[in-house]
Amino acid sequence: MKRREFLRSAAAGVSAAWLGKQTARAAAEQQPLAKKYQAHDDVVLGHTGIRTSRLAMGTGTIGGGGASNQTRTGRATKLLIDGYHENGLRFYDTADSYGSHPYVAAALKQVPRDKVTVMTKTDTRDPAGVREDLDRFRRELGTDMIDIVLIHCVTEDDWTTRYRGAMDVLSDAKQKGIIRAHGVSCHSIGALRAAAASPWVEVDLVRLNPVGAHMDASAEVVQGVIRDMRGTGKGIVGMKILGQGAMRDRPSEALHYALGSGVLDAFTIGAESRTEQDDLVQRIAAA
Repeated sequence: MKRREFLRSAAAGVSAAWLGKQTARAAAEQQPLAKKYQAHDDVVLGHTGIRTSRLAMGTGTIGGGGASNQTRTGRATKLLIDGYHENGLRFYDTADSYGSHPYVAAALKQVPRDKVTVMTKTDTRDPAGVREDLDRFRRELGTDMIDIVLIHCVTEDDWTTRYRGAMDVLSDAKQKGIIRAHGVSCHSIGALRAAAASPWVEVDLVRLNPVGAHMDASAEVVQGVIRDMRGTGKGIVGMKILGQGAMRDRPSEALHYALGSGVLDAFTIGAESRTEQDDLVQRIAAA
């Protein structure tokens, strides 16, 4: 075969493989789901024993520097309370950097504490700082025990050795009953792979959506790593389900993908109004 013909044939083969992959993916996304889902479904996060709702109420849309869209509007507490009573949502997703702890605390005064899962995150990396964070977080949240505490926004491939001291503090807190489970939120594929390999990680907050927006790698690559995590019993909570707004106009597609992926125990989305929250709940039921 001449070189030009060989290159043309090889290119055609690669193109066909790529198109086949995309066609298969599109077909999979459009197929009916194997079962019906509800936002309020009772799910268990891996081997942690923590039971909660499939949909977590996020409080950190465009969050950072002690504020988020939910706290800027002051709607966070009402959304959490309404979500619990009206939509059966029992999973509160917060973080120090969102500035939403006081809003969650106000909600916890009006709902049964033992029925709600609270997940928060620390940006601190040194052991002494993490100890101080745990004490402060509990004061701010108005609770003696926090269900899940994550090391927030980890990007380093070697984080499981670099931040061993912080991890040990969280392990000790679990032993003392201060928290129920510990884990990490990953913001690079190297950090995600390190989390998959670490027996310390009990809960992982992972970025997943069908268009790869604000993700660690392609959806296919990330799903492969998450499958490894699930195989070791880690609880998997999805985030960036709507691609940080990239799929705001295609929510049904994004939710169908998350539900049909088979790799998420639960996922968090930060609704900014009761209308948005109700819409998410209805779309999950209709997926």
